[in-house]
Amino acid sequence: MRILFMGTPEFAMCSLKAIYESGEEIVGVVTTQDKPKGRGMVLTPSDVKKYALEVGLPVYQPQTLKDGAFLDTLKELDPELIIVVAYGKILPKYVLDYPRYACINAHASILPKYRGAAPIQRSIIDGDRETGVSIMKMDVGLDTGDVMLTEKVTIEENDNFESVHDKLVVAGSQGLLKAIELFKSGKATFTPQGEEFTYAEKITKADCLIDFSKSAWEVHNQIRGLSPIPLAYTKTPDGKILKVTRAHIAEKSANADTGTVVFLDNCICVKCGDGVIALDEVIPEGKGRMSAQSYINGRKISAGDILG
Repeated sequence: MRILFMGTPEFAMCSLKAIYESGEEIVGVVTTQDKPKGRGMVLTPSDVKKYALEVGLPVYQPQTLKDGAFLDTLKELDPELIIVVAYGKILPKYVLDYPRYACINAHASILPKYRGAAPIQRSIIDGDRETGVSIMKMDVGLDTGDVMLTEKVTIEENDNFESVHDKLVVAGSQGLLKAIELFKSGKATFTPQGEEFTYAEKITKADCLIDFSKSAWEVHNQIRGLSPIPLAYTKTPDGKILKVTRAHIAEKSANADTGTVVFLDNCICVKCGDGVIALDEVIPEGKGRMSAQSYINGRKISAGDILG
């Protein structure tokens, strides 16, 4: 089966690697253009491009797919199946309709829940116990296509964005390999998503500000859902930003206003609307990552201080 792969970040690269190592015929790899990164603004290729070049796959980086701009290349490659994983561009109808079998996408949620840009973060922030990767047939809508299969994973109490992402990388690769085999055997079927769905909005700075009036469980979910990037944060009494990389729900109670530092015991225990959240690891403004105890030892915080 002639496969054209389209993707950009590490999540997509891992799927490309699994498909390549399974021995499938990949006729080309499409990714976004190199982007300037770092202080020197050096043009840097995507993870997908790096891997494709490493194993000798042809790479294409079209500036646009609109108005048939990629049609000649598409005809030259003549893929029977197009696989899209976090490519980053909307595919026009002529691309979606081209392959003999389908244009399929691996989306990091159990569709129709969490369509959109930030499904992993939103599922953790919302306190879900389960998520997954949906392999779907793409159409002109945003993550609206019929679902072929779903690979599910468990979200543990202390999983964060990074650990769930890593689970979904494996699940997505497995799902795509299963999908390829279903096409080959003629057993591929698709189920419409239905009309009820939720949308995972892109994470903004407002999503990162901790609201200690929420329950300790909600604050914990926010912190782990945004760790290690972009990170939840609060403000210290002197107005400086304090990012939180790791926390847990304290088995303590306290009578105090929300946001009050109620205990300092190897962690910074803060009163929430319901319960107490213990901040275990932080990044003070202008500093590097450190344990809460190191921050406490620097006398940057005291019991009775109010955060937020």
